[in-house]
Order: sequence, then C-alpha cells, then structure tokens
Amino acid sequence: MTLKSALLVSVCAVLAACSPGEGKSQDYQGFNQAPAPATRKVPGDAGAMKSSFSPVVKQTAPAVVNVYARRVTRQQVDPFWQLFGGGVPQARVEQSLGSGVIVRADGIVVTNNHVVQGGQEFMVVLNDRREFPAKVLLADERSDLAILKLDTTGQKFPTISLQEGHDLEVGDLVLAIGNPFGVGQTVTNGIISALDRTDVGQGEGAFIQTDAAINPGNSGGALVDMDGRLIGINSFILSRSGSSAGVGFAIPAAMVRRAVDTALGGKSTLVRPWLGAKGDGMTTEIARSLGLSRPDGILVSDVYPGGPADKAGLKTGDVILGINGEAVNDPKALNYRVGLLNPNDTAALKVLRAGKELSLTARVTPPSGAPKDQRALSGNFPLNGATVVNLSPAVADEIGLDPFAASKGVMIYALSGRSYAAAAGFRPGDIVKDVNGQAITSTAQLESVMKAGRRFTITISRGGQNITAQF
Repeated sequence: MTLKSALLVSVCAVLAACSPGEGKSQDYQGFNQAPAPATRKVPGDAGAMKSSFSPVVKQTAPAVVNVYARRVTRQQVDPFWQLFGGGVPQARVEQSLGSGVIVRADGIVVTNNHVVQGGQEFMVVLNDRREFPAKVLLADERSDLAILKLDTTGQKFPTISLQEGHDLEVGDLVLAIGNPFGVGQTVTNGIISALDRTDVGQGEGAFIQTDAAINPGNSGGALVDMDGRLIGINSFILSRSGSSAGVGFAIPAAMVRRAVDTALGGKSTLVRPWLGAKGDGMTTEIARSLGLSRPDGILVSDVYPGGPADKAGLKTGDVILGINGEAVNDPKALNYRVGLLNPNDTAALKVLRAGKELSLTARVTPPSGAPKDQRALSGNFPLNGATVVNLSPAVADEIGLDPFAASKGVMIYALSGRSYAAAAGFRPGDIVKDVNGQAITSTAQLESVMKAGRRFTITISRGGQNITAQF
C-alpha cells in the first residue's frame, strides 16, 4: 500500500448530510447568465482586509433551503410478548435533514441523493421559513445527486446561477451555505483547496476540495464563488471525528447541470454514455519507456470490440491525454469527463500513439448488450430464492461493475433472506459460470438446468476466483 493510500484508508469518509432524528440543455433562469469573473487580487491594505462577504451572502442565501425527508417504518416489539399473541408492531417515523439549492425559479431544487434516499415524503423549507412539499424527479446514487420539484401554484423563487468551473483556480475564495447540525442556515468561508479530486469518496466524480467548514446537515448545500455563482453541491467530508476537519468535497456544477437537464427531460436517473475503453494512470517508469517528459494521461489497456472507442480508432497501447480539451490522468477522471456528455454526443480525444499526437472523435453511447431478463428462481434446487440477471456491459454499468470484467454470463442479483440459496452460501454479485458441466450463458438456460436436475455441481466466480460446490 502506498503512503497516499494508507493516509486515505486511515481517514474516515463521512457523508456530511443527514442529521439523525431530524437530453440537452434547457432554458432555465440564471444558468446561462453568469457574470464575468472579477479580476483576482490579494488584499493590499488593512481596509481591504476588513471587507465583508455580506453582499455575496445576501445574493445567494435566499436560494439555499432545508430538505426534510420522512419515512414510516414498522418497529417490532419484544418477541417474548409475541409468543402470547401480543405486541402489535408499532409505526415509527424516521426523519433526516439536509440542505438544497434552488436553481430554477419554478422550484427545481438540487440536493444530495443520500439526503433523500429511503424517504417517502419530502418537505423543503426556504430561508424565509415558507414550507413546500416536494417530489423527487431524479435520484442518482452514483453521482450522489437528487433533483426535487416544489409543489407550488406558479410562485417564483430566488435562484443561484450555475458556473461550470472552467475558470476556477486553487486558492479562490468560496462560501459554503447550509444547515449544519440543524441549527439553522449557516455560512462558512474558505478557499478551493484542490480541483478534480477523483481518489476520494465512494461515488464517482472529480470533486472540488475546500477548507470551508462542512458538517452533518450541510450536504446538498451550496458552494459559491465571490461572484455569487454556484460552483458545486457540498457532498461529504474526510474526518476522524465526524465533524469538519477542513477537508470537504463538492460535486462540480457541470455534473449538477447534467443531472438537472436529465430530470427536466423526464428521466429518473442519469443515463451515462460509455467510451468503451479502459486503462491505467501513467507511472514515471511507463512514461519514461514511452519517451514522455512526465507521467501524463491514461495508458489504454483494453478497447471493447464494436464500442465507441473501437469505432473511433483507439487502440491498445495508446495514451489518452485529454477529452474535449480537459486533461485526464486516471480512469475515474476519464469516466467523469465522458459522464458529463449526453448519450450520442461526440468526444474529442487527444491521443499519443508511437510518439505522435492524434485527434480522434468518438460518438459516446450507453453500454449495450443482452437484455437483463431478471428472474426470481423458485424450486427444489440450491439456487431457490435467488434473483438472477444476464450480464452485459449495460447491466454491469447499471449496477456499478466493470463492464469489461463482467460483460457476459449470469449474476446473482439478490437473495431472499431465508432462502435455500442464502443458507447455501451464495451471495449477491456471484457469477454462475457452470452447472453440471454446462457453461451458463443466460438466465433462461440457468432456470431450465436447475429445474431439470437432482444433484448439482455449481461453479461460481467471486472476487475473481472460481469456487465449485456440490449439492
């Protein structure tokens, strides 16, 4: 383990959100009206040092809201009393609190997915204390973004314009606005500590890092620049204590715009295009062997046959230096840049091949493959109670697997808790490779083979290793 990895492992990633117990671009107001960035300069005298952030706060704070998610669960009583026919399960109300940002005057609110995840009812409270019920238009776990629509009667709301970050620089002043610990709207200030952080967090993205204090309840709140533009949605922190340690991360406005566009287009989750190429970040040794002055880009290790990259002419051994004018230096950065595009958009690739720079154009599309054909297996056999799906690049991408490593076969998608399959030791994510000597290629074939047998020898793939068991 490298020193960098060890440091990241030693620090706990904390979702800075829920306080316990508590197609194409649309024409929306403010998105394309961002003012020109002001000239940067360091304060030159004591008078300048006494300057206030108040004008920026007055401009942006009215568009930052509180988001309450509520759900009702059934709480079991003591099993002892159930033996005597008593103890009716009781309804229990669970509530979480986060922050959100209004980005359209007709009541479109952006927040984090983990703020609303599992919720059944949603209430948004504005800075002026007005309350509005809301519904979820889009919830995307991988980007940790959710888009809500306020239930209003044609009212117009204050907004913050989106700034996609092309002129952001490390060291720029920023404000974080949200509702930490449920104490009420709070503003903290800091700087952009880093850009394009891809090696942090559980999801995908190239995050903005800031030292502006972010705490539980801040998730989904605004990270704004000194021109009052929304540059990111605060998402999580790294901390040993669970409270702010000056290392917070925000989802960039470019991904926020993509999520809003998708929600307004009628989709409930982000549909991600796929390049169909994978590779590894460049090391100093590999860069030296390729004659590069420094370790930039991604060394392509595989190109999916018939995929967008293959059709564009990308080859194994090429080095991808950038996409659409943005540098990429690791696989997550490449996936993020591709994910900002709409399906069927074109991606301009800057490629190094045999010491020469090339320009390739790929039309990115969602991964394809065999239909999912999800089946719940039931019968007198070992996989009784298992739900299985056909694997393909499309299905693998949908459930967060590597489309290259899991491009075909049948995968156990879920298990019934008390099923024979669960008791036999099968797990979600297992890939069924072989049953009684037959290679398994589809869910229909697997179901047929299981129903026809009495004794079973089953081989699965788990974590890259093959395991065989007899039943």
